[in-house]
Amino acid sequence: MEIHELKAFVGRHDNFEIRVIGHAGSRFYQVELEDVEGARKMLCRRGKPVLFRSLDDVYLELKRAGIHRAYLVQHVAHDEVIGREAHYAEPLASRMPLVF
Repeated sequence: MEIHELKAFVGRHDNFEIRVIGHAGSRFYQVELEDVEGARKMLCRRGKPVLFRSLDDVYLELKRAGIHRAYLVQHVAHDEVIGREAHYAEPLASRMPLVF
């Protein structure tokens, strides 16, 4: 989903979730949108996923799109390595609400 498509989507819909995804061992963040049907779309620029260097950069881009809340999700490879199922969708276990 391109940034201009995100702005248009936000203007037409109100039931969606934005996730700011960080990966353990990486200093970059990606932004993902999940709609009510469960479809997930990564934020892209010219067809390539956008990588942000800091949360401040993420906040600025999302504010420009009219979004003021998201969830920070930290993916940790350790869960999969030891055979534990990752529970990224559980609100209190693995994600932190962000308000900006």
